[in-house]
Amino acid sequence: MNQNQQVGAFGEKLAGEYLIRHGYKVLDANVKNSYQELDIVASQGQWLVFVEVKTRLSQAYGDGAEAMSQKKQTALKYAINKYIGAKKLWDKEPRGDLIIVAIDKYKQTAKIKHYQDIL
Repeated sequence: MNQNQQVGAFGEKLAGEYLIRHGYKVLDANVKNSYQELDIVASQGQWLVFVEVKTRLSQAYGDGAEAMSQKKQTALKYAINKYIGAKKLWDKEPRGDLIIVAIDKYKQTAKIKHYQDIL
């Protein structure tokens, strides 16, 4: 696993812990299909939440939100529909969220921003 993958995996771990602390139930993680990886699948109330996680060590390339291009959003919607169909989870309302994990390796801290319903 290269450094970018390690940073991404660490960010996804922090995002999962954040979701649990905020009342979500994590159902699945790192679900791959031919179009898009679903970082975290969680539920909260009537929602089936598909969370895209962006982890940054620096703001040099932006905070992560700009990485959600229209093409990426379209691929994410497709992956969500495939997941719902495969798991037969039609009883919950799907929602796409974005979590940005900003890591300060010098202070050894992380800040999490959670954007709901981004799709």
